[in-house]
Amino acid sequence: MKKLAIIGRPNVGKSTLFNRLVGKKQAIVDDMPGVTRDRKKATGRIGPMEFWVTDTPGLEDTDERNLEGRMFAQSMAAIYESDAVLLVVDAQAGITPRDCFFAELVRKTGVKVILAANKAEGKNVTAAIIAESWQLGFGEPIPISAEHGEGMADLYEALAPYLEEEEIEEEDNGEIVEVGDSSHIHITIAGRPNTGKSTMLNKLLGEERVLTGPEAGVTRDAISVPFMYKDQAMRLVDTAGMRRKARIEEKLEKMSVSETTHAIRFAQVVILVVDATQPFEKQDNTIASLIEREGRACVVALNKWDLIKDKKALLEDIQHKLLDVMPKMRGIPVVPISAMRGEGLDKLMEAAIRTFHLWNKRLPTGELNRWLEDIIAAHTPPLVKGRRWKIRYVTQAKTRPPTFVIFTNNKDDAPEDYLRYLVNNLREHFKLPGIPLRLLLRTSKNPFVDK
Repeated sequence: MKKLAIIGRPNVGKSTLFNRLVGKKQAIVDDMPGVTRDRKKATGRIGPMEFWVTDTPGLEDTDERNLEGRMFAQSMAAIYESDAVLLVVDAQAGITPRDCFFAELVRKTGVKVILAANKAEGKNVTAAIIAESWQLGFGEPIPISAEHGEGMADLYEALAPYLEEEEIEEEDNGEIVEVGDSSHIHITIAGRPNTGKSTMLNKLLGEERVLTGPEAGVTRDAISVPFMYKDQAMRLVDTAGMRRKARIEEKLEKMSVSETTHAIRFAQVVILVVDATQPFEKQDNTIASLIEREGRACVVALNKWDLIKDKKALLEDIQHKLLDVMPKMRGIPVVPISAMRGEGLDKLMEAAIRTFHLWNKRLPTGELNRWLEDIIAAHTPPLVKGRRWKIRYVTQAKTRPPTFVIFTNNKDDAPEDYLRYLVNNLREHFKLPGIPLRLLLRTSKNPFVDK
């Protein structure tokens, strides 16, 4: 598919237009300027025409060493990789010096530029604004309203010569993939702010795909990118750092945390990035509990490992803390890495792939029931209210995560200690470390069997 980049100064409605073209709310939108910081990519559509569309940070004339400068670099990268650029101006505010500056900048790239005047509800673009627009050198602007969906037909006519193809190719659409998709492994990268999530993603991709920096909370949107590790296709999702609720004050940060929670919920594997210099603080525990509760596979990336002196003692401490925080996911892989140096990333990806396959594993019913017979023979179920608690049969109901159904004579008063014994032994016997195992209880439909 062809590629379109949406560019312009802050707060002209680029993300609103991006969401309109994608057909769903993928980019965070707010009246505050500078909400978008990374470039976000997905499949856009106008009528029958499909294309890649990239939302970019608001263009600012600033020092490349600060955050705004790094955002500018993200926008320029999107421009150079596109077949066409949609330069968006504000129809209500008119043409500003910054519009002129960046129009000249994008003209030098040689990429085809289409000018759109957004916020033109009812196509209320005055003759004065149209006259002003000619100074940008891209002709008369196309009046649109991204908020209300007006002007899309005119936009289609302008973009079609540069984006339309004779045959629409089927490509991955850049969206968060539902858990049921098995074409590739969907990995969400989560953790507290400033643990090195974005640095790790950039190092894996071999490019500055997402913004990084010493400032806390640089990432706001969940950024989804395709990645091929050896022969395994993946989709990596970088997320905003999750602070504890007491510190979440700004509306934008609440929206970012909501996106992160959604990304974890629809992940297949979650890489929990932990700062080795401050491991498993309260917020790490909160994120870990969310991963366990949602039944996702998990690998812990212990970042900044190069700064640790007593490495053996720290690893032992981490393993103990994981048992306390995620007791239902014993044996989670802990992989020491240095995202800055690129050390340990191969081991991390291999651990993620192994964990994914365990999360998808299905055990034969015959093997499960032979295991169950041995377990019951070794440790007889206890009495419950004067009667022996009996297990008749076990089968695996589903994968992702592995879920087992036990048929018993009394599901309401099942002994918790014995259930834990069953799960722990099941994990050990069938070698299922580090993934959540779920156990469901059912009673037999034949009341005479259960007497």
